[in-house]
Amino acid sequence: MLRAAVDLADESGIASLTMRRLGEALGVEAMSLYNHVANKDALLDGMIDLVFSEIDLPSADWRTAMRERAVSVRRALKRHPWAIGLMESRRSPGPATLRHHDAVIGSLREAGFPVALAAHAYSALDSYIYGFALQEASLPFDTGDETAELAEMILSQLSPEQYPHLRELTVEHVLQPGYDYGNEYEFGLDLIIEGLERARINGEPAVEPLARPVESSKPSPAV
Repeated sequence: MLRAAVDLADESGIASLTMRRLGEALGVEAMSLYNHVANKDALLDGMIDLVFSEIDLPSADWRTAMRERAVSVRRALKRHPWAIGLMESRRSPGPATLRHHDAVIGSLREAGFPVALAAHAYSALDSYIYGFALQEASLPFDTGDETAELAEMILSQLSPEQYPHLRELTVEHVLQPGYDYGNEYEFGLDLIIEGLERARINGEPAVEPLARPVESSKPSPAV
């Protein structure tokens, strides 16, 4: 049932998934599905847990593990773009979800990350992973040919005098043979991992919240 629900969401988007459509795909009455899930929210919990089960768990040194895990998450989200905004929203996470989070935290802790720094690392990595996935899913092109076509159309509208740097990047980078926006992912990922390694080695302290400004007891000067 969960696999059929995921397939429907992959095909038509999560908004189109209803218990009735799922019942039709399985050849059963929609009401019979409630023998397996309490409601639509429980169905989503199971679907997200299924997506988490597709992600590789950390199994090497922390830097390799975080890189491979991040690449695996991106692949899963490309297969299931509807899941991007739901991965961290579940109030009743399933066993695969919990196992995934525990393994990532465990990899960081075993590498010597203090608890607070492990939390910062996980947050930084996931913010980048999900943010990139959301941006990538929103792009108005899929293939290299579509990218070049759109870039050339936009380029024809750019004045060299007004937008010299945008034209330069488009011509010398985007329109070069073999350009793929997805290649930017691992470049940014490596920057984050290198920064986290420096923080781990240097014993960077936990980030403290910004102190609230002290309000002065003096009366405001008259205008």
